[in-house]
Amino acid sequence: MRSDPRSRYRQTVLGAAATTFLLLLAGCAPAAPPPGSGADADLGAYLEQELNWVGCKDTATSKADAELFANPALQCASVEVPLDYDKPEGKKAHIALTRLPAAGDAEGSLLLNPGGPGGSGTSFVASTLPQWQVSPVAERFDIVGFDPRGVGSSTPALDCYTDEKYDAGDATRFGAVHDITSTKEATELAERCADGSGGIANLVNAGSTNVVRDMDIMRQVLGDDQLTYLGYSYGSELGAMYAATYPEKVRAIVLDGAVSPDLTASEFRLSSFTGLQARFDDLAALCAESPDCVLGPDPAAANDRLHEIVQPLVETPAPTTGGRDLSVWDVYLGISGGLYSEAKWPNVISALTALQAGNAAEMLALRDAFYARTADGAYGHDFDTNIAVRCMDSPRPTPEEQTALARKIGEAAPMFDIDVFTAGTYHSECEAWPAPPTRDEPWLSDVEGIPETLVVSVTGDPATPHEGGIAMAKALGGSLLTVDGKQHGAYLLGDSKCVDDAVNKYLLDLVTPPTDTRCSL
Repeated sequence: MRSDPRSRYRQTVLGAAATTFLLLLAGCAPAAPPPGSGADADLGAYLEQELNWVGCKDTATSKADAELFANPALQCASVEVPLDYDKPEGKKAHIALTRLPAAGDAEGSLLLNPGGPGGSGTSFVASTLPQWQVSPVAERFDIVGFDPRGVGSSTPALDCYTDEKYDAGDATRFGAVHDITSTKEATELAERCADGSGGIANLVNAGSTNVVRDMDIMRQVLGDDQLTYLGYSYGSELGAMYAATYPEKVRAIVLDGAVSPDLTASEFRLSSFTGLQARFDDLAALCAESPDCVLGPDPAAANDRLHEIVQPLVETPAPTTGGRDLSVWDVYLGISGGLYSEAKWPNVISALTALQAGNAAEMLALRDAFYARTADGAYGHDFDTNIAVRCMDSPRPTPEEQTALARKIGEAAPMFDIDVFTAGTYHSECEAWPAPPTRDEPWLSDVEGIPETLVVSVTGDPATPHEGGIAMAKALGGSLLTVDGKQHGAYLLGDSKCVDDAVNKYLLDLVTPPTDTRCSL
């Protein structure tokens, strides 16, 4: 139950946000407070602030966003949090919120994060508004998305590259495994990120430990005695960390497309590439059903056929009518994004067919969709924050370890086994980062006293494999909803009434599905 009355919300106006989704993987911040400590005792006014809910027209970060933010059903606000929790009286960060107020009397808020690191929760609420407006959850709960530090409309913003640099292919490109080839490049990246982010303090306070503490301030100022939370992909890390840190503050937590808590960052990256390969194999089999399949009639030879198609782009990117070039990195980004959902596989096949015929536009469109790039050149996914969070969350591999990882990716996912990915010597993008990481590996430990949680895991998830969902449910001692399908994430992301009903029942009434329940997409 919430500590503040519903009348507090009746004084608010409208608002909204924009579209973003889930990235491939998963700040100087201190470690989160010890489990069971509850809200930080020294945060004073941060915990007592009143939210000023207003219209969202000024929160849009692109023209496409503005159209979504214009919906009068939505409201926006900002929460102040300490930039550095060791210095709560110092500089402040501001966390952007967008909510859909409950259709009935609100029993609390459902706080949600769509993934990343770098995904915008405000945009996610706005872009999925039609689903929420018919959801029974939104009858009883305010639906609240937030932009973590450095993301979307939150400040300070984190910038390593301009949108123009991303367009030109001058930014980090593919999962940051193959991007940095020397200590000099790693140093240049760290300096560029610090300069573009307004200083080192802004850059190094972006890690997940700080985001989890921000979430507890959000819970308090939203008026909730306990947190009700929905996290997709990387958002599952935030939810699990919150549960371990503040178990007595948990009402309900849903983790969809969960990241495995028992893998190192490098092991998780390898598992994600392995998952993408499995889905590419499925796509090749689908393509082979057509007599003119661009990948050939034999699915077992599809990797070699793909290499033949993309190899010319290693030296000479393909021009498009829009004036932008398509690089080999762009092709793999486009393919990977298309593999996230079985419904998009025909688009990948069509784009490869067009590329083979000399037309790069379709593949560039897939690449842009992966980045959530809008027609006006704005990028909806914040890959600069993605870099910062990874660097503050995980131990930094040595060049030998990073290079070995690239080789292992080539072996486990042969669609990526071309020289541009596997022939060099690679360094961690975080090698020269100006502060040490704030999490250990494994990143989830000492999980005790947590109320029942719900993990939703798709058997053919290409980015967060099903084994990770099983491990997450086990680590939290929670319930697992297994979903048969080939897609990243399930709740509200497909046409599965089975999934939606099960999650809704848990969020509303705290009833988890019976053991061994299975749904399908």
